[in-house]
Amino acid sequence: MPRVSQDQLDARRQEILGAARACFARHGYEGATVRRLEEATGLSRGAIFHHFRDKDSLFLAVAEDDAAAMVETVARNGLVQVMRDLLARADSSETAGWLGSQLEVSRRLRTDPDFAKRWAQRSAAITDATHERLRRQREAGVLRDDVPLEVLTQFLELAYDGLVLHLAMGRPAGDLGRVLDVVEEAVRRA
Repeated sequence: MPRVSQDQLDARRQEILGAARACFARHGYEGATVRRLEEATGLSRGAIFHHFRDKDSLFLAVAEDDAAAMVETVARNGLVQVMRDLLARADSSETAGWLGSQLEVSRRLRTDPDFAKRWAQRSAAITDATHERLRRQREAGVLRDDVPLEVLTQFLELAYDGLVLHLAMGRPAGDLGRVLDVVEEAVRRA
């Protein structure tokens, strides 16, 4: 039997994550049955669960993957850039899957205490990256200094949550780029 390289295993894992993201977004956590996950991935349950212990682990991996990408963008370019990227891809199937995952995370945070405990660390990483980015911006003299960083962080997180909800509800993106300009101007030094 030929050996499978780590690169091949990693690629397969990413394929599963992408297909599972779309399946969870379309059907929700409960509706994403193992049969639907098999159909979405084109793989058997054995192949899927070779990479992930169970459906819950698969969902958490999808959400963690999304959170890691978000932390990376926040650290590099700020939370407003995450919102701009989301808006730029608002009509893509990739974004629809991502939005669905975000909404499912929100629902599970409210309804599943075990999930909420596990997710707290990922959520904190996003908040920490946002706070650190704002701290650097303040030190560079481009961020307003009359509002505590914690308040600015919460303001940006609230704007992000609102944008996610707006797009997930199927509302038109319209002129939200200008709205994001206002959000960005609100945290910058006058």
